[in-house]
Order: sequence, then structure tokens, then C-alpha cells
Amino acid sequence: MLILGSQSPRRGELLGHFSMPFKQVPSSFDEESVPFEGNPQAYTLTLAEKKGEALLPQFPNDIILTADTVVYYQGKIYNKPRDREEAFAFLSELSGHWHHVFTGMCLIQGSHKYQGVEETRLLFHKLTEQQIHTYHKHCHFLDKAGGYAIQGVGSLLIERIEGAYDNVMGLPLNLTRTLLLKAGIDLWDFLRPASC
Repeated sequence: MLILGSQSPRRGELLGHFSMPFKQVPSSFDEESVPFEGNPQAYTLTLAEKKGEALLPQFPNDIILTADTVVYYQGKIYNKPRDREEAFAFLSELSGHWHHVFTGMCLIQGSHKYQGVEETRLLFHKLTEQQIHTYHKHCHFLDKAGGYAIQGVGSLLIERIEGAYDNVMGLPLNLTRTLLLKAGIDLWDFLRPASC
């Protein structure tokens, strides 16, 4: 059985495009216990790995897939905002600027461990205070890195994107396929009818 070690509805939705059976189980690992030391790729890889390792005692004979997504701008990591005020500060800082979204992923199969990172660059429109307040009034944001989502009306925030769209949603499918191939699973074999 494939265990998707995440409570993110977006990750479950993306993996749900395939007929491969999986169970979605949140990891108990405390993300706050890992300090950011300046390298966003290494940071996301560490978090994804620790999330998987926390699930291993519960699922020793399963394939465990975990991920962690962060927004990165000018040396700073933007995780999930603590409250509306921090979410407003995040979008105010990102407004009108390019930033990066990194997703680190880890696949654990018994004693084997495989990892990878996906990077996407986004340019935000110059946003007014009212636009940010309106976005937060109508959209869920506290459970999302950077305090925003790319899907739906989140597209109004973004002027340009370079890289994988699904990476910003939290589960880059090309990287997911690469890691699953190492466990002998090819997502091409599990396309659902009318999934395109």
C-alpha cells in the first residue's frame, strides 16, 4: 500500500487523479523542530524525510511518500502563516516580486530512501492592501505555505510562472512519478478514464 504522509487536501486530490490505491495519513512530525539554515532545498528535503521517518514505525511494510512545500524570497522562508496578520504581511512582501516555491519529497520503502526537490518561480502582481484583504476574506490561507494558493482565484495574484504549476499546489507529479518509479510504480499505468 502507498501511504501519502500528508494532511493536505491538494496533495490527496492530485494523487487521486490516478487509480493507484493509497491511504492519506498525516505525519506526527513537528515541523517547527527543524530550523531554517539558509538553504530552502535542504530544508524541504529534511522536513519531508523526517515526516516519512515518523510514519515508518506505523507502516514498516508500506511505501511512504511525504512532501514539504515552502515559499522562499530574499533569504526568508514563508511557511504557513500563524494568523491573518502574518498572512497579510507575507503577501505584502511578495507583492510585485519574483519568489520561489520549493517542494522537497521523500519516498521510503523499507531500508531504501529516495528524495528530490522541485522548484517553481512566480512573479506576483503588485497588489493593493484592499486586494490582499479581499483575497484573504474569500479564500482559505492559514494551511498554505506563503498564505496563498495558486489554484482558483489565486491566479489573480500571479503575473508569471516559470516551472511546474502542481509544484505550487504541493505535489509535483513529475517528481512524484520519478520517485515512485524507484519503487516499481509507474503513474502512467494508473491513469483514470477521463482524468484529462
